[in-house]
Amino acid sequence: MSKIKPSKGAPYARILGVGGYRPTRVVPNEVILEKIDSSDEWIRSRSGIETRHWAGPEETVAAMSVEASGKALAAAGVDASRIGAVVVSTVSHFSQTPAIATEIADRLGTDKAAAFDISAGCAGFGYGLTLAKGMVVEGSAEYVLVIGVERLSDLTDLEDRATAFLFGDGAGAVVVGPSKEPAIGPTVWGSEGDKAETIKQTVPWDRFRVGDLSALPLDSEGNVKFPAITQEGQAVFRWAVFEMAKVAQQALDAAGISPDDLDVFIPHQANVRIIDSMVKTLKLPDHVTVARDIRTTGNTSAASIPLAMERLLATGDAKSGDTALVIGFGAGLVYAATVVTLP
Repeated sequence: MSKIKPSKGAPYARILGVGGYRPTRVVPNEVILEKIDSSDEWIRSRSGIETRHWAGPEETVAAMSVEASGKALAAAGVDASRIGAVVVSTVSHFSQTPAIATEIADRLGTDKAAAFDISAGCAGFGYGLTLAKGMVVEGSAEYVLVIGVERLSDLTDLEDRATAFLFGDGAGAVVVGPSKEPAIGPTVWGSEGDKAETIKQTVPWDRFRVGDLSALPLDSEGNVKFPAITQEGQAVFRWAVFEMAKVAQQALDAAGISPDDLDVFIPHQANVRIIDSMVKTLKLPDHVTVARDIRTTGNTSAASIPLAMERLLATGDAKSGDTALVIGFGAGLVYAATVVTLP
């Protein structure tokens, strides 16, 4: 017989507060068109994007995360000292170690909270939310801060016609804590590593070692290009449209609800056409509010779902207590979907 005492966590977990931060600089499509052969009409029709936010020098991954987290903590009514763990999803923190989560935890004033980063691309928020739920229910943390943050402008090739217009910067955060009733459903998640080449970094960091620069790509002026995110647009589009709707339906089934029971749909903000196709495939009723934050925020990867959630609540398009389906999907290829009660 085991001598280990059972865990004493909460019966359930819920999102208690959400916060977001968008950089001050707003970048219209006209700026993107300075280096690619395209048009504003083409960008809008293909992606839905009209503007995006790009971070300035002072708007670092850590700084944006602290701003978003402060808002989430205030909304939740939870002091930073009560946060037991900080989970940060990002692909744009460029120091291999230490994790940026440790700096964020310290700057927020947590009491030596556990802190770590995860790399799950555009599904990162869903991954972090699932980990947070487990910690609250298991009892290793009473409150968990989940952050999705990106400075994707640092990883954008402005001469790549397929991706130059896609990416934006920002941070979104939620506080997850105890609940007396189910408020975060079972997560349907997974990976398809055989499709990893469809979204990837153009060159690995080790190519920049002295003596190995000859194999690096050059820009139009002959300068070595910094690594960027590239993708096979059509392959990713087909995968997202046909496969992710199935995952979203599985998440609804796992939560024991139907599309008619939903109030809100918050998919990863990758492309308006993908979002509209998923709405059609899932046969969502007209009363379901659909997040289309991508129009003015762009694709912010791990930050996109919490940023969209925060905006819907701030504008009144969604309200506290609404039932929302969230799904993230991207590089890996990885995905995560669940049903939540909005804070």
